[in-house]
Amino acid sequence: MNDEDRSPSHAQEATFEVPEVEVVIEIPRGSFLKRGSTGHIDFISPLPCPYNYGSVPKFLGLEGDLLDALILGPRLPVGTRIRVKAWGAVILTDRGMTDDKLICSDRRPSLSECQNVLRFFRFYAKCKGILNIWRRRPGRNACDGWCEAAQALARARPRHDSWKEPPVAF
Repeated sequence: MNDEDRSPSHAQEATFEVPEVEVVIEIPRGSFLKRGSTGHIDFISPLPCPYNYGSVPKFLGLEGDLLDALILGPRLPVGTRIRVKAWGAVILTDRGMTDDKLICSDRRPSLSECQNVLRFFRFYAKCKGILNIWRRRPGRNACDGWCEAAQALARARPRHDSWKEPPVAF
């Protein structure tokens, strides 16, 4: 496993504070409906989502949509707002655009959980690539590994009240 595949170490935790973010759940764990940040259904998945998936309403990611976040743990209802620690992030590339995914939990994820998250996003990137070909939306799709949550948050920009929806269709 290389550096970008690792979660933060205990030694790193002692040198910095783990950031906390507010996340709004858009896709509960186990759901087949993939909703975007505006609430519209993007697609119906043949497989259930293995995580609670949502967004951080105060930040926009590099692709212009709300910063994505997943929360490990039991299923949470759609619309749940929860303040939680962001332990790291997965760097996903979707149609050539960086689309960071904060990995959140009330406790530090185990190495096994981090590896499972990476496996999921590697699989997801391949599936999204096929969907994008079918939708005639060109560009590279890949999971580019793990980074610190602070790096993903530093790449994000604050959301302004004028933001209504992402500038590109997902």
